[in-house]
Parts: sequence; C-alpha cells; structure tokens
Amino acid sequence: MEQDLKVLLNDVRGGHRMSGDEALRLFLTRDRQVWEIAAAADEVREQRAGNAVTYVRNQNINVTNLCVNACGFCGYSKKPGDPGIYFHDKTEIQKKVSLAKERKVTEICTVSGLHPDFTAQSYTDVYRWIHEAAPGIHLHASNPMEVAYAAKKSRMSTVEVLEAMEEAGLNSMCGTAAEILVDDIRQKICKEKIPTKEWVRIITEAHGLGIRTTATIMYGHCESDADRVAHLAILRDIQDETQGFTEFVPLSFIHMNTPLFRQGNARAGATGREDLLMVAVARLFLDNFKNIQVSWVKEGIKMAQLGLLAGGNDLGGTVFEESISKGAGATNTDYLDPAEMQRVAEDIGRTLRRRSTLYELL
Repeated sequence: MEQDLKVLLNDVRGGHRMSGDEALRLFLTRDRQVWEIAAAADEVREQRAGNAVTYVRNQNINVTNLCVNACGFCGYSKKPGDPGIYFHDKTEIQKKVSLAKERKVTEICTVSGLHPDFTAQSYTDVYRWIHEAAPGIHLHASNPMEVAYAAKKSRMSTVEVLEAMEEAGLNSMCGTAAEILVDDIRQKICKEKIPTKEWVRIITEAHGLGIRTTATIMYGHCESDADRVAHLAILRDIQDETQGFTEFVPLSFIHMNTPLFRQGNARAGATGREDLLMVAVARLFLDNFKNIQVSWVKEGIKMAQLGLLAGGNDLGGTVFEESISKGAGATNTDYLDPAEMQRVAEDIGRTLRRRSTLYELL
C-alpha cells in the first residue's frame, strides 16, 4: 500500500490527473502517510503558485441576519420575533463602508440572510450604496442561493439577476452556498437551499458573464469522504469548462451552536487530520486551480499555518467583521493583523504578499 501511494504521488507530481478513486484513497489515509500526501501537495503548490503566501485586505458587511431558510449548520440566522435581529439601512451600510475606507481595504464582501422582503432590487440597492461611498472598492458579494432567491422574488431569470447585480457594481461573486454538492446530503443539512444542479448552473452563468467566483466546500458534518470527492470533481469539471474560479476555499464545519450538531445529526466538526488532508487532496486533485486558501476563521491560525505546509498558498482576508462563524460558536474570528500573517508566513520560510480579490499582487 505504501509503495502504491508513493507511485501515485510521484505520478501526480509529474502531471497525472487524479481519478476520484485515487482522491478517495488519499482522504482515507489515517497514519504517517498523511505527511507524505501533505509534502507532495506542498511541492505541487510551489510549482503552481510559487512561494508567496497571499492575503487580501478586506472587510465583511453582513446586511441582515433575518433569514427565510433554516440550514442545520447555521447558528447565525434569525426568524421574525427572535432577539438580536438586525437589518442595516443605507446610512448604517455607508458608515461601515467609510470605516472600511479608513482601514484601507481593497475588497468589501457582503453575504446575508435571505430577508423575507428582499428582491433583486434590494441587492442592487446595497451594491450601489457601497459604490457610492467607496467608488474604487472591489465588491465581492452574493452567491448562487441569493441569486436564485432574488430571481424568484422578482420573477426574473437568474441571468437577468446576475446582469442587474453586475450593472449595480458586483465585481466578483462568492462561491458559497455550495456546502456539499451532493443532493442527499443537502437534504439533511440545508433542504431549503437550491439543489446541486441549480448551484452549478448559476455559477456557470456568472462565469459566462465574466463574473469570477470563488469555490468552496463545507465539510466535517455528516458527509462521507466519497461525498467530498464528488464535490471536488464537480468543481474541477466547471473549472475545465469556464476557468472562472479564482480560488478554492475549504470551510471546516463549526459545530457548537448549530441545530445539526445539537440534534445529534452531525459530528463535532472535522479533525486536524481531515483539515490537513482537505487542503492537500484538493491541491493534488484540483489541477486546474492555482490558488487554495486556508481559513484562519474556521481553523484558527495554527492549523491554517499547517495548511500552508500542505498545499495552501493563501490566508484569506483581514475580515474586520465576522458574524457567521461566530454565530456557530467560533472564537477570534473578527480580525487578523497582517503583521501576524507575516509572522506565520516567515516562520515557514515564505514571504507574505498582499493581493487583490482577483489575485493580482499589490
């Protein structure tokens, strides 16, 4: 078995495109061979993305936590009548944007609950308000679920919604709401969300309009290793077709305050082995992705640093304001100082570089 692994890793280093079965074999690794997989992924990272560890100076704006959906993995969303509901108006949003400008951010990222009263116009208004307050800023916003919701509420096609969002100032889109792109798992964790086929269609439509997106996975709940492979294969196929993904972002399930975990329907999140292998296997399998991000928000900075030694090349953003992971029970999610990022990068012999949302080095 060990010899088989060495052969496979050498083949991948040499340009072999991994099959789903081969990726599954790597995800199932339980012993010291995990380090061999991580080392091979780190070599491939160096060939494909170089030695810089990149980050973006960004700020999150969560417009509202009121949401019509009830995803099992979410500890953030509220229903009408719940305590702690917020819904930021134009004045509040522009105040946050002014603060972002003072902080010299280059990206504002907005994702919110699906407010019962939202239409396509609600999203485009927010985008215009942001650009009015910060004309040069890159707006990284929305996701396929929000696009589908806006389309339904406004009786528009999803392409029309994407065009309206782009016209209002959307520069790139979040590849979230993907969770696990396997419908029987989606039925268990987020049955009100759009099915896999619709997520794929909307992402592909965005790419077709020239709107670049991220790609994500949310793992460590009730999915199997085979489900993770199926998800990665869908992303790889889309990237073959469109080249529209800027990066792959693995998101480790934060379990503490979620209905899914509290009802006994999910594990207590991924282990460190799984976090490491998710980055490493993704680097080896996703041969058409240049950038793989490690999430300090989800994993903490120490585990994120190990991810940088297992195929990761990006540390994500400064964030400044984070509500979603915090709502699920994560701690220290609000801000990561670039000085700390630099310490982490230099500690493993790499250089920290600031980038734009679309990965131009600044």
